[in-house]
Amino acid sequence: MGKKENYKNLILSTFYFSGKQSCADISDSIGKSLPLTMSLLSQLMDEGYVSESGYAPSSGGRRPVTYSLNADMIYIMSVAMDQLVTRITIMNGRNEFVIPVAKYELPLNNNTNALSQLAVYMEQTITQSGIDRRKIVGAGIGMPGFIDPEKGINYSFLNTGNAVSITQFLQDRLKMPIYIDNDSSLIALAEYRFGSAKLHKNVMVVNIGWGVGLGMILNGSLFRGTNGFAGEFSHIPFFNNNKLCSCGKSGCLETETSLKAIIEKMAEALKTGRASLLNKHFPTGHEENDWQEIVAAAVKGDKLAIEILSNTGYEFGRAVAILIHLLNPETVILSGRGALAGKVWQAPVQQALNEHCIPRLAANTTLGISTLGYDAELIGSAALVMENKLKGSHIHTGPEKPSRRHIKKTKSHK
Repeated sequence: MGKKENYKNLILSTFYFSGKQSCADISDSIGKSLPLTMSLLSQLMDEGYVSESGYAPSSGGRRPVTYSLNADMIYIMSVAMDQLVTRITIMNGRNEFVIPVAKYELPLNNNTNALSQLAVYMEQTITQSGIDRRKIVGAGIGMPGFIDPEKGINYSFLNTGNAVSITQFLQDRLKMPIYIDNDSSLIALAEYRFGSAKLHKNVMVVNIGWGVGLGMILNGSLFRGTNGFAGEFSHIPFFNNNKLCSCGKSGCLETETSLKAIIEKMAEALKTGRASLLNKHFPTGHEENDWQEIVAAAVKGDKLAIEILSNTGYEFGRAVAILIHLLNPETVILSGRGALAGKVWQAPVQQALNEHCIPRLAANTTLGISTLGYDAELIGSAALVMENKLKGSHIHTGPEKPSRRHIKKTKSHK
């Protein structure tokens, strides 16, 4: 791929992350001269990727023309996996969902067919969408486990038998670039690019799910650690409860604060005769539905559901206090599937921070609930693809056409 194509990829990625931009804005973003930027924009307009979208606000003098991506020219496949459920959708170059999110029960533990089944679901999504495969610039996949994004390997799930990497296996099947990363890292990426962490340089994004993950934005960049394993918040030995964790050790944070632990606590309380809006058939054995029922009950004012969520939130807040002491972030955002509980978490977590943080540290750290909610991982998976485009990876730009010099032909604007 030549330099010119790389520059065009940079421009497309800049539009994706920043929305409407003037030629001068794009020039600053990609660090190239204004004449070169104008030439590249003209080519992208000829190819149908970019069009004029109005005028920038006036700062004195003539208002500059702004440009944006055409929504139907770039598509991204987005996959969000947890240990039980996989969600797949396709998004366009304006970060919009263009088809409904498909949900599949796909357990990852001890499932040797999980990767092949994932490939089938992804292929099925493309076929059913009716979108030209050549316009899909890649697929981003968020998944739990110890993941090396550079090697395309998940050391916890989706074993390929060491024959090929996960990314290579799926690229061979789907004929498009594939990128994988840890689910918590991608949730943090989504919050940083489009959500509550935008414009912040140091942010802890906690992924509350079947485990408890952590995505870290440090000095304005996603921090993955040496091999991509940073953020294993779940497995900090925090309790003396002798409860076995999924990692094989006992007393880890997730044994008391994961959504699985909350479901177990609710079930135990109901067995003792505690009153609740939840019926006697709880739990159903379908953990996703069970969690949603607890949230629905809490929203309706169910005392037991609120009590269990509050107690869990407090314990969770004690662990967050450690993060604040270690990393001194600007903000801590509660995200992931657990964010469905919304502000029910906020008061008990804040109480724990008030009690266990040094005031000088806690005073400058805000606590927030994700504005992206359960969509955060899907948005982060799509953003992963476009971030790789910023690094100069492949993109289908279609056949070259003679430039019509759209920008030079544009009439002068008053």
